[in-house]
Amino acid sequence: MGKMEQEIRKRTKKDQLKKIILGTVKTTGLLAVALAAPNVIGAMSKLGLIPSKRQGEVIRRSFDKHVASGLLVRRDSGYELTEKGEAVLRRLELHEYRLRKPKRWDGKWRVLMFDIPERRKVTREKVRQTLQEIGFIRMQDSVWVYPYDCEDLIALIKIDFQIGQDVLYLIADAVEGDFTLKKHFKLV
Repeated sequence: MGKMEQEIRKRTKKDQLKKIILGTVKTTGLLAVALAAPNVIGAMSKLGLIPSKRQGEVIRRSFDKHVASGLLVRRDSGYELTEKGEAVLRRLELHEYRLRKPKRWDGKWRVLMFDIPERRKVTREKVRQTLQEIGFIRMQDSVWVYPYDCEDLIALIKIDFQIGQDVLYLIADAVEGDFTLKKHFKLV
């Protein structure tokens, strides 16, 4: 396995571990470490994220790291999710979000256009990456197309990335040269 693939696999495991921990804390509200360990360990072992001999150590280190980065806050004998932690969890869940495809296409294109300022370049790149992961096709740098209803997802993206003013969502009956798009989405 190449070096790049190892890095990607390592980053994916870290993101999965972060999602499990933050999701568990969110679900239970205030999470006591003693109560968290069985649930978190069970979920992680099913995913094969951590070796069985070091589970406790990995969980404690991960919790400490999330406290240090401001995602979790210690409360008495437990942990609580911060606003920053909730935002990170939403982004992690958003990356795994898949849009449902209806049995029949309604013949309309969903076009997303955005104009995010240069001073927010990092956010702009994250939006592009998210759209690509979801399945949108890039027509131009800031113009993306998808054939199915995705209005709710776009609302989530606007909220999570705080780009509501910079994004336009259009529903179009026709797009010039859409044969390539139809072919890509297997609509012809």
